[in-house]
Amino acid sequence: MPANNSLARWMRRLALAGALLAFAVVVLGAHVRLSAAGLGCPDWPGCYGHLTPRAALAGAAPGAVGAAAPDAGKAWREMTHRYAAGTLVLLIVAITALALAARRQRLVSVPFALTLLATVIVQAILGMLTVTWQLQPLIVTAHLVFGLTTLGMLWWLALSVPSSSWGATSLGGAGRSLLGGAAYIASAHHLALLGVGALALQIALGGWTSSNYAAIACPDFPTCQGAWWPHGDFRDAFVLWHSANVDYEGGLLPTAARVAIHLTHRLGAVIATAALALAAVYTLRQRGLSHARLRAWAVLGALTLQLLIGVSMVLEGFPLWLATAHTAGAALLLLAALALVRASSAR
Repeated sequence: MPANNSLARWMRRLALAGALLAFAVVVLGAHVRLSAAGLGCPDWPGCYGHLTPRAALAGAAPGAVGAAAPDAGKAWREMTHRYAAGTLVLLIVAITALALAARRQRLVSVPFALTLLATVIVQAILGMLTVTWQLQPLIVTAHLVFGLTTLGMLWWLALSVPSSSWGATSLGGAGRSLLGGAAYIASAHHLALLGVGALALQIALGGWTSSNYAAIACPDFPTCQGAWWPHGDFRDAFVLWHSANVDYEGGLLPTAARVAIHLTHRLGAVIATAALALAAVYTLRQRGLSHARLRAWAVLGALTLQLLIGVSMVLEGFPLWLATAHTAGAALLLLAALALVRASSAR
């Protein structure tokens, strides 16, 4: 038993450290993308053939200009993101190794750990393609989605590792309050899953909006270009694949297509807000779900924060810090929603 407890503590610590690092990687990635540093190092995994921007800058030809001259700020932002992502891969390798070593204790599902490892490997490949395919919108969006998937899986792992001192996640402590309320618990669980599903779609829409530089297509709120429903080209807005030999930095779509993307993202926000708010409010109103109330309040708090950031971002003219905070807010909302799912799945 002491050995099991020690393994559980180590697994939980690694999962929490991984979740924190994954959150940082997601936010760093958003900052890199939004500050136009996605091609700060146009090769992969190095930077202009070197392991560090310092070496790349030192090796640049004297007097080089344009594409031949590395931008120090962009290069360092891009490589800092890559260093953090590489560290995350190593940490997840350690988690998988520990899960395999402790498979007899069944602290963690081995298939889950292997899926987590596969997810972060796919994420690394997408990071490479983001650079080598010059910010292809579909790849950039997938890169964001897989990054947040990695974050969500690490957070779920941290919530799921057995521990008598892990609060509401310790299902034995919650068991007494769950007796007799199976129908309410099932309903709350389904609503929470619905909310996470709506949020996942909204996150993908957010990535598509960002990767196509469509955020600035609607510079006003609550209207868009002074109208409640401006002209938008929905046919061209969601063509998933374009040529891989084009530099997409700055975006290539016409204004009407970008307007359509932005409007769809706003509609998605309404749907996701309704789904998450319904799940949280339902949880708060049920006595048998008292163990999940704190997490329901966390969902409502993160949801309110994200909506405020989104509206402020438009009204303030899309400053970099608010645009980056919008991605961070989405990540926090995902963590809160998954925690609510976990609490409502207790038996």
